[in-house]
Amino acid sequence: MRRRQFITLLGGTAAAWPLAARAQQTGKLPTVGFLVPGTPATHGQWFAALAQRLRDFGWIDGRNITVEYRWGEGRNERFAQIAAEFVRLKVDIIVTGGTPQVLAAKQATSVIPIVFATAGDPVGTGVVESLARPGGNVTGLSSQHPDLAGKQLELLRELVPGLRRLALLAEPGNPFSAVVLGEVRTAARTLGLEVMPVEIRRGGDIPPAFEALKSRAEAIYVVPNPVMFVNRIRINTLAVGARLPTMHSVRESVEAGGLMSYGPSWPHMWSRAADLVDKILRGAKPGDIPVEQPTKFDLVINLTTAQALGLDVPPSLLARADEVIE
Repeated sequence: MRRRQFITLLGGTAAAWPLAARAQQTGKLPTVGFLVPGTPATHGQWFAALAQRLRDFGWIDGRNITVEYRWGEGRNERFAQIAAEFVRLKVDIIVTGGTPQVLAAKQATSVIPIVFATAGDPVGTGVVESLARPGGNVTGLSSQHPDLAGKQLELLRELVPGLRRLALLAEPGNPFSAVVLGEVRTAARTLGLEVMPVEIRRGGDIPPAFEALKSRAEAIYVVPNPVMFVNRIRINTLAVGARLPTMHSVRESVEAGGLMSYGPSWPHMWSRAADLVDKILRGAKPGDIPVEQPTKFDLVINLTTAQALGLDVPPSLLARADEVIE
């Protein structure tokens, strides 16, 4: 065997070793970098669920792995900075959630495995090549479902009879926001709804947006992204003050005063992401691990908010809710 072939084979063999086994050889614990989209208050519980699931697999921070936390605070520029820092630190795996964060990590490295707990339309936004065979160094869980927007609007109209004009709060430049906006527009046309997109780039854009919506919109659809989630209390407070019902995609936004949400269970997805991290730590290649699609969807209704808005929740809708917050 030629020397170059031998070196190539040796390098390929080393890459296939489980990270834990390589750590035993080098004396360095495998390092997992958590690129958290928001703050400890907004996203800490999901990463705690992921860390707990890792402990169930036997991976304990400080004992056989090292976990590095970095907080994106809902600011897009922070995602690229954190991803670059993880590359400099030579972490062994990057774990994150949300399309902009995953794309930032992917742009920073084509070598370090990346696991995403949530990403909308990962194929359409260029995160992976396909769900069955992601390829490259990225895998995770898709939060997108083809019928989700239609179902959300049907539920919102059931709770808000006579709904005709719907505002869409979305972050421009976010690839997933563009996907969701297209799906919501399509679903809205089917239901005869007029849509009004409103651009939110940062928290400071939110109060002026609500001023502009006065007497125009009859309800609000909040497109999920870090800016909206970090500012969910502000959005919901302003919405109640303007007497505008809100539809969200995650339970936590309803817990923070939103009217209702319907979408995948994010705690379940973050916990499932730990399963993928475990596989990679034991030697699997991320590009060979299929991207999982959501299987658990939750309908959550905030009765207190409904009462503040003067809305009567139909008993049939309450009976279908997975959770009612009072």
